[in-house]
Amino acid sequence: MTHREAIRTARSIVVKVGTTALTTPSGVFDVGRLATLADAIEARMKAGSDVVIVSSGAIAAGIEPLKLSKRPADLATKQAAASVGQVALVNAWNTAFARYERTVGQVLLTAHDISMRAQHTNAQRTLDRLRVLHAVAIVNENDTVATNEIRFGDNDRLSALVAHLVGADALVLLSDIDGLYDSDPRKGGARLISEVSGPADLDGVVAGRGSHLGTGGMASKLSSALLAADAGVPVLLAAASDAATALVDASVGTVFAPRPERMSARRFWVRYAAEASGAITLDDGAVRAVVRQRRSLLPAGITAVSGRFYGGDVVELRSQDATMVARGVVAYDHAELATMLGRSTADLPAEMRRPAVHAENHEWRRAWSLASIDLIWSARSSASAITSSSAGMTVTPCACAVASKHARTAGSARITAASMPGVSSRERNMPR
Repeated sequence: MTHREAIRTARSIVVKVGTTALTTPSGVFDVGRLATLADAIEARMKAGSDVVIVSSGAIAAGIEPLKLSKRPADLATKQAAASVGQVALVNAWNTAFARYERTVGQVLLTAHDISMRAQHTNAQRTLDRLRVLHAVAIVNENDTVATNEIRFGDNDRLSALVAHLVGADALVLLSDIDGLYDSDPRKGGARLISEVSGPADLDGVVAGRGSHLGTGGMASKLSSALLAADAGVPVLLAAASDAATALVDASVGTVFAPRPERMSARRFWVRYAAEASGAITLDDGAVRAVVRQRRSLLPAGITAVSGRFYGGDVVELRSQDATMVARGVVAYDHAELATMLGRSTADLPAEMRRPAVHAENHEWRRAWSLASIDLIWSARSSASAITSSSAGMTVTPCACAVASKHARTAGSARITAASMPGVSSRERNMPR
């Protein structure tokens, strides 16, 4: 079965609708566009699929009722617009699906909700129950309480997290562009990439920032698509104007190939969803043991700890140059672990001889995690490019919120299949 066939036959899908798909070119919220999308989604549900909708557009929907002339720039006004617009948005979805005698349910989430295990589980339970009750779940970021520091990035990353949360068989990202191009298609000469099945397919791709209407951009959509694909969910990126075709036979847009095996909920939570409470710095030998040999992290290989974390928290595992090589669930409190640095297991008391991070509880940064890409940001106010390597930053789906944030404020991102610190060339070419 091809990846497009997998999306076409998926029994459970998440459909992400971008702000530009719900607004006119001038930025006015358009209920007619929303109704057209609802028609396409209804046809898919009538064919037998369960659909969860992740809908942007709350802020845009609040602009006209508040008599604002344009999308607000300050956080407080954005939150106020979202508060008003969220009502209009969910009412529009409700009206659209009422034509088919369907009930909608609103689910507002923040990054914090997904990162905390208890809230993560509660959200999962709510979405599953809505499905059982045959209600259409309309998920959106809770903009009224979210801040710039904890935003998902125009719901792109949220949709990828929700796709895994509900065990979806596919994720469909609908926006104002008909697929992934190797450069800005508005400037001419761009090539459409029909399928992304490995790092080589992304070499040289330039991903731009978001529009003035939404906060996401191609960099955000790309990182979110790769996040979902790495979790085992096939992804289709297509234009909202092609929604009917995308949801019928998936013959349009760009498809992202998933990993062969579905990632477990716990592994996904550790790798992508959980907030890191601190960091542990490893020596070179420990990096090799954790990344290449998939072994547990012992105190002997730890050189430093930072942050206030406690046993059971998720922490980042970093190399000597501060590069994150893995994330894992730590077994000790920060104060306790600080007394164990560099000490062999034999020298420790019996109650401290457990691994600091067990092999079953850490997730190393894979080559497919954005292909160990380098992001080159085109600064708005400067002719010189700012490279991620010069800033010591490599962006992976674990850090896709960072990628989205920089893409929104700095311009576009160029992707190259660069070498990953701590991973051999053989491992970079291993099947996912």
